[in-house]
Amino acid sequence: MADNNNNNHNSITSPLLTSDHLILTVDSDTNSVSTTDTCPISNPFIALGCKDGGELTIPAAITVDPFDNYKAGIEGLYEWVKTIVCLPIALIRLVIFGLCLAIGYVATKLALYGWKDKENPMPKWRCRIMWVTRISARFILFSFGYHWIKRKGRPAPRDVAPIIVSNHVSYIEPIFYFYELFPTIVASESHDSIPFVGTIIRAMQVIYVNRFSQSSRKQAVREIKRRASCDRFPRVLLFPEGTTTNGRNLISFQLGAFIPGYPIQPIIVRYPHVHFDQSWGNVSLGQLMFRMFTQFHNFFEVEYLPVIPPLDDKETAVHFRKRASHAIATALNTVQTGHSYGDIMLHMKAQEAKQENPSRYMVEMAKVESLYHISSLEAVDFLDKFLAMNPDSSGCVQYRDFVSVLRLKACPLSEKMFSFIDVEKCGKITFRQFLYGSAHVMKQPGFHQACEAAFAECGGAVKGYIVEEELRDFILSAIPSWNEDEVHDLFVLFDVDKDGRIYKDEFLSCLRRNPLIVAIFIPQPQQHKESYGNGVLEIL
Repeated sequence: MADNNNNNHNSITSPLLTSDHLILTVDSDTNSVSTTDTCPISNPFIALGCKDGGELTIPAAITVDPFDNYKAGIEGLYEWVKTIVCLPIALIRLVIFGLCLAIGYVATKLALYGWKDKENPMPKWRCRIMWVTRISARFILFSFGYHWIKRKGRPAPRDVAPIIVSNHVSYIEPIFYFYELFPTIVASESHDSIPFVGTIIRAMQVIYVNRFSQSSRKQAVREIKRRASCDRFPRVLLFPEGTTTNGRNLISFQLGAFIPGYPIQPIIVRYPHVHFDQSWGNVSLGQLMFRMFTQFHNFFEVEYLPVIPPLDDKETAVHFRKRASHAIATALNTVQTGHSYGDIMLHMKAQEAKQENPSRYMVEMAKVESLYHISSLEAVDFLDKFLAMNPDSSGCVQYRDFVSVLRLKACPLSEKMFSFIDVEKCGKITFRQFLYGSAHVMKQPGFHQACEAAFAECGGAVKGYIVEEELRDFILSAIPSWNEDEVHDLFVLFDVDKDGRIYKDEFLSCLRRNPLIVAIFIPQPQQHKESYGNGVLEIL
């Protein structure tokens, strides 16, 4: 009889409530919430128009670090002995380097003297003077230990391939290409201010670009196309990765070289080594130069690949880029990751914060930008917010720190927000989850409309701003469990200029920087029945 009762789902010992009834025990002293029965926590952002339930999916993190230089330090008895033996040689090389740089600088200043027309190609007589600088560049390579350079293939004529692209491993390639091809290069605006080198770069009729300005990038593409179409200009050289890597992997390519639609010749560089990795990566320039000076010889290989023409006028730049990157990756026998310069920025931010392993904060920014249109600067802001949550040694953040930094109250709604990005349901979140979750919320079709509506409902529609009392009335009417001090903390988060008023720009900007807290201002699908006298909170 007892066995029959145990097997009967309708017995008196079976729960009378179905599994969609959740009973939470609330500790009034700590505001923590613990579940006594479990059920899936609903998506608090469903009202924004999430499709298929809006559940967050995060691509698996890649374990490859394409920027890591793992052999830059002096390790082992052989390397120490070699370094000591080469110290006198290093001093001689340093003198040669300085002398050649000075000669090249003087020759470049002479070639540029009186030349004001930067829109047209450099006159031939000035280019002939630049040969002095180019020869000096070869001696600079010699001073760094590149006594001979192995070449495979030949550069295509300029009229066949007006654009060349190359993988980027060290500062050595620009020096080599300057000597070998004297091309026009596309470089960051910051390069212009480098002592001595900035002047030489200007002589290459550089196309400057601000990687964080869309208008600057568009202007650079127009200039690439203009110069590639004119035979009087040198060929155009681009490093489509936009930064240096360790040479063992490729990272995502920018589109600038492929939008003009001209034939491209890919070039690959290799730095064969045993003891000393010559890639720039995450190594300081001074350390890298010292290690190069104290080597007997550094190996450098250049391979010119076959020219890749566009298939037709209808081929997209994205497809053209894919073919070129595949050709380079195949020749290097490596893989291409979704990293970009944005990951370098994230790594540097984590390093400044003295995180134990800064590499874990890289998220393959090219993929994030493609999926969610989040810029690198926005991603760095999200990392800044995440680091304020005091991540542990494994790079994870606890719930209590999550709600504290976002100025939230520990309540069922905050639990839902945390659980939404805690896709592994382990009670901790990583920066990757925090970034993807925040970006996912911003991408929802109703996010901007919800932000506008929230500002209006808080009283901003009439006056154009919100005061603290209006925000308090709205929050307490929607979530009665909050108190005035908690609402004040939230108000301070919005009131950036501390004038006691939240204007519309401040309100919308804050929600974009902290998109997860939009859940406070949107209707939730569940109805809450709160009971505080007996310490039990029931959610139906």
